[in-house]
Amino acid sequence: QLVESEGGEVQVGESLSLTCAASGRSVKDTAMAWFRQAPGKEREYVAGIPYPAGSRYYSDSVKGRFTINRDIEKNMISLQMRNLKPEDTAVYYCAAASRYPAWDDNDYDYWGQGTQVTVSS
Repeated sequence: QLVESEGGEVQVGESLSLTCAASGRSVKDTAMAWFRQAPGKEREYVAGIPYPAGSRYYSDSVKGRFTINRDIEKNMISLQMRNLKPEDTAVYYCAAASRYPAWDDNDYDYWGQGTQVTVSS
């Protein structure tokens, strides 16, 4: 089970962090990722840790602004978002895969409920 923290509404240029608490499997041994889906658009990969070794990968649209972290002790991942833009407005989903590496949404088996992030100009 994956449970995301509450998102929120922020202004352009501000920061926001999301967390995802996992239960039932360890984030240490699981490919984890954040996806997002904006209205009228397909779900897109935002950031992830596709291998247990912990390397991070980011979409070009968020590289340099977002950071994904993994807390093995708390069994959770987080997404730190900085310099937010209106185009970052979307429902954000935490996801976990039973196999790795995992890259696109077809590779992920478990999903959080989603949390809304709105960036206002």
